[in-house]
Amino acid sequence: MNQRVDVVVLNWNGWQDTLTCLNSLQGLDYPSFQLLLVDNGSTDGSIEHIRAAMPSVELLPTGVNLGFGGGCNVGIRHALAGGADYVWLINSDATVDAGALSALVREAQAHPEVGAVGSVLYEVDEPERVQLWGGGTVNLWLGRSQHRMAAGALDFISGASILLRRSALEEVGLFDQRTFFMYWEDTDLGFRLRKAGWQLAVANDSRVWHKQSASLGKRSPLLDEYFARSGVRFFKRYAPVPWLTNAFSLSMRLVKRVLSGDITRAKAVLRGFLSA
Repeated sequence: MNQRVDVVVLNWNGWQDTLTCLNSLQGLDYPSFQLLLVDNGSTDGSIEHIRAAMPSVELLPTGVNLGFGGGCNVGIRHALAGGADYVWLINSDATVDAGALSALVREAQAHPEVGAVGSVLYEVDEPERVQLWGGGTVNLWLGRSQHRMAAGALDFISGASILLRRSALEEVGLFDQRTFFMYWEDTDLGFRLRKAGWQLAVANDSRVWHKQSASLGKRSPLLDEYFARSGVRFFKRYAPVPWLTNAFSLSMRLVKRVLSGDITRAKAVLRGFLSA
């Protein structure tokens, strides 16, 4: 396989996880790849720590936090301008099997109609437990997305590990960073790819171990706010009856937080919906 792949890792105030990720990536068996590290306006000394530990890795500082999609777009644009055939986005809180990238490229090369290929993600603490099988599906009526846990139809590939074909990106564009600061941007890209006629696939032998929400924390109110805001914007774009879908989604999220006694997170969900 002589297809050039640029591997883009986005760092934001998490240099320890990012160094672990980069060390893992340096063990890939794929013969033709380049590492690109985008620092998304970190304030924890990430740039200095990473440059000291890995001076050979190309580092692209944004200077400000552009969000997940915006930060990834910086790396994607750089990769495409440099002539990459594929761009692999891999989360900074992940580690990879040595054959993970080779498996992704094999799948893409075998199926030219595929615009994006995902990995099988596993839990870090339980290395054989599947976290998600490539991506997931979306219910446009109930306002819910659901992770695939085994092979099946996909509406999107998770941005935690996604190989993107150059020609697909050139046709449909990059992440919509104006609409989605964080969350739902990978879902939106999956919908745009499929609308343009591209297929989505998963390389079953591409294995990645992924922490969940390492940057904000699983129970962060800020996570709830970002997720809710982006969700409203997504369903306004794609749902058959957006106001109905968003009303149902808001009700379910608020009820879930209130019943668990987490009023702070319930308020964060409400803030996200009202600011969308």
